Amino acid sequence: MAIGAVMHTFTVQLADVDRGVYDELSLRIAQHPSETSAYLLTRVLAYALEYEEGIAFSEGISATDEPAVVVRDLTGRMTAWIEVGAPDAARLHTGSKLAGRVAVYTHRDPARLAPTWVGKTIHRAAEIPLYSFDRGFVEAASAVIERRNSVTISVTERQLYLEVNGHTFSSAITEQPVA
Repeated sequence: MAIGAVMHTFTVQLADVDRGVYDELSLRIAQHPSETSAYLLTRVLAYALEYEEGIAFSEGISATDEPAVVVRDLTGRMTAWIEVGAPDAARLHTGSKLAGRVAVYTHRDPARLAPTWVGKTIHRAAEIPLYSFDRGFVEAASAVIERRNSVTISVTERQLYLEVNGHTFSSAITEQPVA
C-alpha cells in the first residue's frame, strides 16, 4: 500500500441478472493518493460486473505490470485482464497476449478514448470490449463514497442500478469494441 493511501471498505450486494450472478462481496480497497474517486468507483464496478471465482484487485494505479482487476484460475494462470480508466495500447496488447480475455471499463468519454488506440498494435483488439457508463454517472456516484460504504449493484438488460450509502443512480452499460 502506498504511503498516504486511504483504505475504503465496500459491502456490496450484487445481483447481475444478465449473467445470473448473485452474491455479497466484502471489499477492502486502498485508494492511491493520485487516484480519483471516479477511478476508484470504476474499479469497484469493474470488479462487480466481472465477478467470478479467482477475481482480485491488483495494487491499483501503482501496479505497472498488472491490470486494475485480474482473474486467475486455480493454477495461478491469468484468465482475464480487466483494465480501468484509459489504458494505453501497449498495456492492452500485453494483456491480450497474457490472458484469454481482456476488457476495459472507463469513467471517461469513450469517443475521446478510442481514437488513442487507432493505428496501434493491440493483439486481438476486435475481441476487447470497452464498457462505459452514461455521462456524469460515475462522477455523481463517486461523490458519495466514504471510508465505509454500503453498495447495491443490480444489472438487468445492460442497465446498471447502483445504490451507494443510500443514494441511488442508474446508467446504461454501453459496449463497443476497442478496435
